[in-house]
Amino acid sequence: MHKSILKPSLSLAKIFNMSFGFLGIQMGFALQNGNASRILQTFGADVEHLSLFWLAAPLTGMIVQPIIGHYSDRTWNRLGRRRPYFLAGAVFTAIALIFMPNSAVLSAMLPPLLIGAGMLMIMDASINVTMEPFRALIADNLPREQRSLGFSMQTFLIGLGAVLGSWLPYLLAEYIGVSKIAEAGFVPDNVIYSFYVGAAVLIVSILWTVFTTKEYTPEQLESFETGDTIVVTQPLIKRGFFSGLADDIKNMPAAMRQLGVVQFCSWFALFLMWVFSTPAIAEHIYRVPAGDTASVGYADASNWVGVLFGIYNAVSAIYALCLPRIARLIGRKSTHALSLTVGGLALGSIYFMSTPEMLIIAMVGIGIAWGSILAMPYAILSDSLPARKMGLYMGLFNFFITFPQIVSGLTSGFLIKYAFQGQAIYALLGAGCLMIIGAISVRKISE
Repeated sequence: MHKSILKPSLSLAKIFNMSFGFLGIQMGFALQNGNASRILQTFGADVEHLSLFWLAAPLTGMIVQPIIGHYSDRTWNRLGRRRPYFLAGAVFTAIALIFMPNSAVLSAMLPPLLIGAGMLMIMDASINVTMEPFRALIADNLPREQRSLGFSMQTFLIGLGAVLGSWLPYLLAEYIGVSKIAEAGFVPDNVIYSFYVGAAVLIVSILWTVFTTKEYTPEQLESFETGDTIVVTQPLIKRGFFSGLADDIKNMPAAMRQLGVVQFCSWFALFLMWVFSTPAIAEHIYRVPAGDTASVGYADASNWVGVLFGIYNAVSAIYALCLPRIARLIGRKSTHALSLTVGGLALGSIYFMSTPEMLIIAMVGIGIAWGSILAMPYAILSDSLPARKMGLYMGLFNFFITFPQIVSGLTSGFLIKYAFQGQAIYALLGAGCLMIIGAISVRKISE
C-alpha cells in the first residue's frame, strides 16, 4: 500500500510545454482536413465516394488508440510513459505529410488515387498514435482542479496549429506567389509546400514537449490522491490488451457511456463538414459545376475553405482560454450544451448564405463548438477514470469519436448522391441539425 499524497499543481509554463506538441499535430491534421478531399478529387475520386476514402481516419483511430492507450499505461523507459508513443507517431506522420501530395509522382508503381488513399491511412494511423498519449498526459500530470485548464491549453494550441495549417496554402499562393493551380492529375505547389512546412513544424513541436516535460513514474502516480479519480493500490495484474478488454468495457464509467451519445452527434456532424465543405462551397457559393476540379474557381473555393477552417480554429483557440471560467460559472455540461447549440445553428446557416464573406460568420459559431468539443468531454470524463487505466479509457473513448465517422462515411455519400441529387450543401445542413441534437443530449450526463 502507498501513502496517498496530493498531486502538485503545475505552472502555466509547464502546462504549455507539455501541450506544445499539439501545435504540430493539429497543423498536420488541419492540412489533411482542408486538402484531403481536394487531393483525392484531383486524383480522380468522385464527390459521392469522398466519404469512403475518409473512413481511413476513424477506422485506424478505432483500432490504434485503445491499443496505444493500453500499452502506454504499461510502459516505462528512459523517455517515460507517453512520450515514446507520440514521438514515434510524429515521425511517421511527417513522412506521410511529405508523400501524400506527391502521389502523382509515384504513379509508375500504383495509381495516384490508391497511393493518396494509402498515405491518408498512414497519416491517420500515425496521428492517432501521437494524439492519444497527449490526452492521457494531461490527466497523468495535473490534479483534478487543473484539468479543465490543461485541456483548454491543448485546445488553444490545437486551434493555433489548425489556423497555421488551414491558412498556409492560401498565404503561399496569394502573398508569396506559389502556384495555386496545376495540370490535371497533379496537386498545386502551394499545397505541396504547405505539407512540407507542416511536417517540419510537427517534428519540432513534438521534440519541444519531449525535452521539456517530465512524467511521473507508475509508483508516483499510484501514490497520488486525485479527488474523485479512483486510485488502485493493489499490484497490477499483467494481462494482454484483448484478454482484459471485455472487463474494461463492462466497467466503463456511466459518464463515459452517456457522453457517447453526445460524441456521436458531434463527430458525425464534424465529419460531414470536413468531407463536404470544399465541394459544397465550390458549387453552392462559387457556382463551380459539379466534378470540375481543375478550374481557377475550384482552386479559389478550395483555398477559401482553408481560410474558413483557419478562422473557426482561431475562434476555438480564443474560446478555449475562456472555457475554464465559463465552466466555473455555469458548469461543464451547460457550457458544452450551449457551445454545441451555437455550432449547430452556424452550420445550418451556411445553406442560406450566398457570398464567400458571409461564411466567416458561420465559422465563428463553428469555432465555439469545436473549442468545446476538444476540451469539455475530456474534462468531464477524466474525473471518473481510474488512474492506472487512464490511457486505456482515453483510447476507448475514441470509439465514440470514430464510430460516428464510420457510419457517416458509409452512408453520407449515398445520401448526397441519391437523396439530394449530388448537392453537397445538404450535408452541412444535416450536420447542423445533428450538432443541436448533441447539445440536447448533454443534459443527460451525470458528472
